[in-house]
Amino acid sequence: MSTYLHRVSADAPEPRYLTSVEVAELCRTSPESVRFWRHTGKGPKSFKLGRRVLYDVEDVEAWIAEARNAATAGR
Repeated sequence: MSTYLHRVSADAPEPRYLTSVEVAELCRTSPESVRFWRHTGKGPKSFKLGRRVLYDVEDVEAWIAEARNAATAGR
């Protein structure tokens, strides 16, 4: 995932949490789709910190892996 995320410098640690916009970029979809997935309970686990919705990188990766496994199991 480190190749995807934009860093301020090469020494900056990988972010642990992603915003809805960053999840959308990762999934190559719109932020509105990510918000809809969250609303319907079909997206990765999320939580609110103040007014901001955040996603743990590990939860997003697990959600993507689960979707990939479900797609290949149906073949």
